[in-house]
Amino acid sequence: MSDLLFVHWNLNPVLFHIGSLGVRWYSLLFVSGFIIGWYIFKSFFKREGVPTSLLDPLLYTLLACTIVGARLGHCIFYQPDYYFGSWKGFWEIFMPWKGGLASHGGAIALILGMWWFSSYYGKKYGFDFMWIMDRLCITVAFAGCLIRLGNLFNSEIYGDVTSLPWGFIFDLRGETEPKHPTQLYEAASYLILGVVLLWFYWKKLDKTPRGFYFGWFLIGCFGMRFLIEFIKEPQVEFENTMTLDMGQWLSVPFIIAGVCILVWAYSKKKSSWATPPAPPKREKAAPTHYAKPL
Repeated sequence: MSDLLFVHWNLNPVLFHIGSLGVRWYSLLFVSGFIIGWYIFKSFFKREGVPTSLLDPLLYTLLACTIVGARLGHCIFYQPDYYFGSWKGFWEIFMPWKGGLASHGGAIALILGMWWFSSYYGKKYGFDFMWIMDRLCITVAFAGCLIRLGNLFNSEIYGDVTSLPWGFIFDLRGETEPKHPTQLYEAASYLILGVVLLWFYWKKLDKTPRGFYFGWFLIGCFGMRFLIEFIKEPQVEFENTMTLDMGQWLSVPFIIAGVCILVWAYSKKKSSWATPPAPPKREKAAPTHYAKPL
């Protein structure tokens, strides 16, 4: 089949330069995910009566947890020999700009960070850990979509050889055969997941128990990640001998957790609202006046 049917992908991953500093598409999309998430959370807080003054500490907590967790996740799960085998590698743990972020590590750090955030602020403002995770997972779905698009701009984390007409030839990586654009597959799945969960939030919040959104997010996000990994190229050398790669093994606990959370949610049937709206007051019927009998 002629390669004219395929996409030759050779876009420069650097969007522009400020002096000697190159601003990459990935960085722009990564930051955009936090900005979009901030505005989505603002609408959640306003709707449910949670003070918007919590948005800034929430943003700082999410940003720190994402960067630290994703970086440590990559170092621990994918290249422990390099990062913990020498002082040079160890110091590079603190240099995330050199590349290497793992979404599973970021997910673990976000869960721990939100556990702290809900414990610190939740009692005072009427929410708990599961409430914040139900809303966070919606914003994370959209952020995950943008991050995978950033991976596409970086020409990284792509799939095996394909004969499908939408295969990408990643010229910047020296590829000569079309590969599955798995970045787009994941981005599309996360976008659809985010839209569906957001629709349920705005239309069905009264009918969905607390934990519904977080449970389905874990199943949908990591379930798709598990399936797409089957057509991905190995990220590190040791994955070549594995039936299931590291990304799949790390996804399994999250999928199981999602199922458990849904079982818990439907057994408890706790309101999804931070402060459930008061039922509308019934108007008293006007007194009926009867004419006195003559």
